[in-house]
Amino acid sequence: MRLTKILLGAVAAMAMSSAAQAERGADGQVNIIYWQAPSTMNPYLSGGTKELEAASLVLEPLARYDQDGNMVPFLAEDVPTVANGGVSADLTTITWKLKEGLKWADGSAVTAADAVFTWKYCSHPEGGCAQSEKYNDVTGVEAVDDRTIKVTFGVSKPFPYGPFVGAQAPLIQAAQFANCLGAKAPECTDANFGPIGTGPFAVTDFRPNDVISLEANSNYRDPAKPAFAKVTFKGGGDAAAAGRSVLETGEFDYAWNLQLAPDVLANMQAAGKGTVVSSFGTLVERIMINMTNPDPALGDERATAKHAHPFLSDMAVRKALSMAVDRKLLVEIGYGDAGRPTCNVLPAPEIYKSSANDACLVQDIESAKKLLDDAGWVAGGDGVRAKDGKRLSILFQSSTNAVRQDFQALIKQWWSDIGVETELRNIDASVFFGGDPASPDTFQKFFADVEMYANNFDGTDPESYMANWECKQAPRPETQWQGNNMPRYCNADYDALVAEMAKTGDLNERARLAKAMNDKLMQEYIILPLVDRGRVSAHSNTLGGVVLNTWDSELWNAADWHRVKSQ
Repeated sequence: MRLTKILLGAVAAMAMSSAAQAERGADGQVNIIYWQAPSTMNPYLSGGTKELEAASLVLEPLARYDQDGNMVPFLAEDVPTVANGGVSADLTTITWKLKEGLKWADGSAVTAADAVFTWKYCSHPEGGCAQSEKYNDVTGVEAVDDRTIKVTFGVSKPFPYGPFVGAQAPLIQAAQFANCLGAKAPECTDANFGPIGTGPFAVTDFRPNDVISLEANSNYRDPAKPAFAKVTFKGGGDAAAAGRSVLETGEFDYAWNLQLAPDVLANMQAAGKGTVVSSFGTLVERIMINMTNPDPALGDERATAKHAHPFLSDMAVRKALSMAVDRKLLVEIGYGDAGRPTCNVLPAPEIYKSSANDACLVQDIESAKKLLDDAGWVAGGDGVRAKDGKRLSILFQSSTNAVRQDFQALIKQWWSDIGVETELRNIDASVFFGGDPASPDTFQKFFADVEMYANNFDGTDPESYMANWECKQAPRPETQWQGNNMPRYCNADYDALVAEMAKTGDLNERARLAKAMNDKLMQEYIILPLVDRGRVSAHSNTLGGVVLNTWDSELWNAADWHRVKSQ
């Protein structure tokens, strides 16, 4: 199959340290800090990166992506293709073979039945699954025998690597989650906080939005790994404190997502205790536009498709908001060389990068004002525009972070320049990205007019990612507010493009369709992309084996981490 050969290439060997690891746990403890604290260890109940990354220490997929974007087997013996017989000639089935002797951390056998259950868990009609797009077009998952998993699709699927691939779609244990299907999923606190996994570590204590304690999984498939006996995974604080704890004080070994001004980061690294690592992938800082009405007076119908937004439904308003933003200045003050201005929500790989939206790279305040004038939005005595009794007054929310608050302040001023009033709100990242269906402050509930955050996707193929904006992906009460279509965008033509890409094998044609979806979102101003962000993290100089990965979890090879011995 041509597509598979192109996308996968040769299956790359895992990045391994040359340092000998005499026995499991010999290197004691490793300390990790994520200033956005995880609120669950179940990646199917949160779209937040912090939850996906923390869970990846415990839960694993059949295959994942290495630092070069190549798909590599993890729980599976190999990656199925048409050539090796794992993918059917008509592209409607993919059959995976589990490695022999796999065990869950509790010592029980990992079987194909766990994969069947995982699919049922994420596709249950009465539940909400944050990663449901990974299982698009799946009509059945069958345990052919204890080690053989057959996935059947309702269409020919040239890229059948959504289910059970990448950090976003790991296996969960059927026995542990058996009573957690559908609407009961968020209620299974013990399972969600302490999932039994196959990864190198097992949870011993989970404190939501605070600290996770883990120990080496005694049933991990490689008897010499992991090198560390314990992990302290600290959450909370801010990016500056996290950076200092690795680069200046040496209190922690790994700090994630150092969203700091370039000069601040450089000064920290000068202390000599740690190393900053960075690489570009598909992470885009963006503003999401709420196409629904978040007015609290609407009660349970607030921010649902039953009520259109009173003024953001006007594309002239959305376009004017985009035109007023100086993306180049945002990059300069926020990210330096670790950022690039972008007009696309899909910035990479290069074959998928559209050039049709590049006009957004130039700020144009005067044209934005004229656009609003022509659309009938007239400035009042206070300078705020209004039409038919509706004022352009926006609640703009984001997570708490110095760079994001700098961005909010600048954007508020630019929007004021065109006659839009803006109220700024920032929410602790642990809550904002937490996915708690009872909280009014999550980015899924989106009880604001616009919100800003960054997101990316597993691997190098964007099929599942672009499916995020299908109608069915809109968070709503019926899905316990899970779903990745935060704007509540719903367009039959867009959904048709998603369906067409699912059946398309030619790589160039897939690229055309992905660009068409990106351009539709951009040219309807549903999403206002700001910065193509490189991932920036740091590790202590005594932590070996770290390989930064922008195509999967950053902790993807934590089993290979080890303590560098003094010479």
